Amino acid sequence: MAQPSDPSSGAAAATDSPWLRSSATEMAEALRQGRVTARRLVDLHIARIEAVNPRLNAVVVARFDAARAEADAADARRAAADPDTVLPPLLGVPCTLKENFAFAGLPQTSGLVQRARRIAEQDAPTVGRLRAAGAIPLCTTNVPELCMWMETHNRLYGRTNNPYDPRRIVGGSSGGEGAIVGAGGAPFGLGADVGGSIRFPAFFNGVFGHKPTPGIVPNSGQMPEPQGAMNRNCVTGPISRRAGDLWPLMRILAGADGRDPECHGRLTGDPATVDLSALPVVSIVDDGRHRVQRDLRHAQAGAAQWLGEQGGGLRHIRPASLRHAFEIWSTLMQEAGPEAFAAQLGEGTPIAVGRELLKWSLRRSPHTLPALALAGAEKLPMPRRRFLRMAESLRQELLDAIGDGVLLYPPYSSPAPRHNVPMLRVFHFAYCGLFNVLGFPSTAVPLGLNARGLPLGTQVIAAPGRDHVCVAVAEALEQGFGGWVPPWTVRNGRAL
Repeated sequence: MAQPSDPSSGAAAATDSPWLRSSATEMAEALRQGRVTARRLVDLHIARIEAVNPRLNAVVVARFDAARAEADAADARRAAADPDTVLPPLLGVPCTLKENFAFAGLPQTSGLVQRARRIAEQDAPTVGRLRAAGAIPLCTTNVPELCMWMETHNRLYGRTNNPYDPRRIVGGSSGGEGAIVGAGGAPFGLGADVGGSIRFPAFFNGVFGHKPTPGIVPNSGQMPEPQGAMNRNCVTGPISRRAGDLWPLMRILAGADGRDPECHGRLTGDPATVDLSALPVVSIVDDGRHRVQRDLRHAQAGAAQWLGEQGGGLRHIRPASLRHAFEIWSTLMQEAGPEAFAAQLGEGTPIAVGRELLKWSLRRSPHTLPALALAGAEKLPMPRRRFLRMAESLRQELLDAIGDGVLLYPPYSSPAPRHNVPMLRVFHFAYCGLFNVLGFPSTAVPLGLNARGLPLGTQVIAAPGRDHVCVAVAEALEQGFGGWVPPWTVRNGRAL
């Protein structure tokens, strides 16, 4: 865990500055106009990280000195440039990166104890694209063990806590990203999503996260790196505190890299061309199996009604097959043929799950309980043919219902639960995971806070290839419902 030298230093400065509420796009424009320096932006965000990370444990490897040097270089480059010189679009804008993406010279462990000394030799393609665009990574952030659970906790870096209430989870697997962006420590971060790993952290931490249509952004350079058909289920995308950053970031991240065999790199459409007055809206209140908490239902209902009133109309549907979202996700994941999770935990040699569970009970296992449970559960039989047919039927039913519009669907059954509670709600993650295996783009959108000061939100889902529609609706909902609420403005006695 990265520890600042003085946990209290910079705390006041790191809540008073308007730059800690700004989007990356706004920062980039201010930098171009000379209204702020890259060094100022980097220092402000470092100060915010230093103020909150002792309680969050979101940042695991800091590179603050290097980031300051890169900020100074960006300012010098901008000062020396001729007026007609085209500079990188994010030159001098700070960001954060999920630890499982390769960043040359930094650890890439994915929370696995036996990888503690593994150092990445080169940047992942997406990391390289952000850096080439001028973004300045401040740090890498925490993940669950091998990125396969919705609570961010591992034996190497520890557990990450929610900026709105540290007693609660941040989601996973991009949990450190969601937490530090939600806490105001960065305008955006880079995440990946195979079962909700961008959208859970965005939702639980009150920010925006876009899970793209498969094939637009390469997955190369991750640990574990998706192989073959699994690249259709796992996707890479942005997490941001402002909706207006999602599309510019997607334009930077998109494109084939020659390594990811499923990445065609085609990003189509433009959010600016989406006409909300003609946009059909469909809403589903829950999956028919796991009831959604009332305040979350009401938040989505308000957003759906508001969108419908823009002119495109609102319909409510409830496909019966949604009750089996977990079984559909699990079956299609198995069909994609990933390496057994027990073997991934053992880096090629399957671990003995029973033995590790015994060691875990004695607090001697290097693995977490969710990871061991997943390794054991993957051997359970599943009636594949039935759920393959159900998946195909449900996909078509949703395509017909959504058409050229959007679907609003809960990201989870409740706002951020307390730590360890997801182990009692194992199947509830399928609220997000279903749309990975069906191939739909989805954007997590914040919708204010509940009475306890916890973020509410929804998923905005469109037909495959219509990512721009998801983002356009996210931008509209931000205008209509306020978007991200900085935790330091929340008076619940717990927010950071």
